[in-house]
Amino acid sequence: MEVWLLIFLSLSLATGLTLLLHQATTNATKKRRLPPGPPAVRLLGNLFWLWRSLQELEPILRDLRSRYGPIVTLQIGSRPAIFIFDRSVAHRALIEHGTALSDRLTPVPAARFLSGNQHTISTAAYGPLWRLLRRNLTSEILHSPRVKLYAPHRSWVLQVLTNHLRSQADSNDAGAVTAMESFHVAMFSLLVLMCFGEKLDEKAIKDIEISNRSLLLYSSQLNVLGFLPRITRYVYWNRIKTASQMCQKLAELFVPLIDARKEHKKQQQQNREEGGYVYSYVDSLLDMELPEEGGRKLTEEEMVALCLEFLNAGTDTTSTALQWIMANLVKRQDIQAKLLEEIEEVVGKEREEIKEEDLQRMPYLKAVIMEGLRRHPPGHLVLPHKVTEDVILDGYLIPKNASVNFMVAEMSWDAKVWEEPMEFKPERFLAGGSGEGVDITGSREIKMMPFGVGRRMCPGLGLAMLHLEYFVANLLRKFEWKAVDGEEVDLSEKLEFTIVMKRPLRACILPRSSLL
Repeated sequence: MEVWLLIFLSLSLATGLTLLLHQATTNATKKRRLPPGPPAVRLLGNLFWLWRSLQELEPILRDLRSRYGPIVTLQIGSRPAIFIFDRSVAHRALIEHGTALSDRLTPVPAARFLSGNQHTISTAAYGPLWRLLRRNLTSEILHSPRVKLYAPHRSWVLQVLTNHLRSQADSNDAGAVTAMESFHVAMFSLLVLMCFGEKLDEKAIKDIEISNRSLLLYSSQLNVLGFLPRITRYVYWNRIKTASQMCQKLAELFVPLIDARKEHKKQQQQNREEGGYVYSYVDSLLDMELPEEGGRKLTEEEMVALCLEFLNAGTDTTSTALQWIMANLVKRQDIQAKLLEEIEEVVGKEREEIKEEDLQRMPYLKAVIMEGLRRHPPGHLVLPHKVTEDVILDGYLIPKNASVNFMVAEMSWDAKVWEEPMEFKPERFLAGGSGEGVDITGSREIKMMPFGVGRRMCPGLGLAMLHLEYFVANLLRKFEWKAVDGEEVDLSEKLEFTIVMKRPLRACILPRSSLL
């Protein structure tokens, strides 16, 4: 009896101490406060921020940073939104607390059709499904040997782009082109081929592009559904209906292409023997099974959402970055001349096309691309991260279920890191410059993060860099790029799906005399 009494007392004491320690920890956590931010009545605060576009929000956030510091809290929607401006704080959040900050916000039920009910890489919750989707993309499409197989198709798209630009230039006396239209068509054509394995005709590509872009631009109209979703889904039912119809139209364009790949796969061996088979993203999706969902195959809706994600992730961001880089080369003829000199040193003055293996010997080209991404990141914020457990960051509580946003542009323009940060100076990425050897993945430290950092970093980083280097080098090799007489290159920004030029680049292109 005495032994059992001792055991009982010992267990009671241990339980009591555990409860006391837990209570002390809980109280300490409760005493932690959110990062500072403007005071707001909850409902009114939500209403105020809800109607602000990112274009309006950025200058407001910069002002808040000057008042509250490098971490700011706003009440947007039903949860606190944390904005991080400082690169060191961002590194601690994304690397040291990476697991807790790797989830995504759950879309409101009324708009889940846009993401195939969170069955895309960018929207899937952090877990087995996300790992499976990401691993499929990186291993089947984006790994180096597979990317090399698309080299002939990049050459084909370069010819499409060159012809498109020449046609524009020949249609007016000034020889001027509106570059972004051509860039977008070229990038979209390439991504459609990689996605569906087919060289579609110009009309088919244009139909997909128009439907896709309409949905992209309209989807911002659904942000209002995040505020009191049980009510707004009825108030704004017409917006949901319109977006749903747009998705249905895209599905009508995508599904026949997906069905065609199913037939191609049945004849895969014959096609390969004849040299006409191009392995595509859809091929990889057709083979996929979801172990966490009973080993089922992807549905049509999920495949359409993944194809849409693939096209958008590789088209708008790359074509936007390409336009910003070429705009700076038009504005800075000295940089254009220096880059052309490097290109001619590597490939000579007679060869028309620069091959992908040539790019490895062009350090100044890489510096130009890096400076373009630093000075003009296509997205000024990455997609918001959702917190899965309470995190203490620099003494502040980042609560479970909060959203965390990283101010990409602010980090790229940090005067503590970059001398004259708003100037376009590729030399900073050469030997001795402040950007020499910069780790764009941010694993060691963050100086710039145009592709995000950590577990949710864009898996297409390598492909995007290759496309930018390849097309910038070849566009400069084929044409001399000059400002249109009487027009100045305007580097003002505006928000669309990405941060684009407010006035799209217009330039005169002149074929290089050595290639005539």
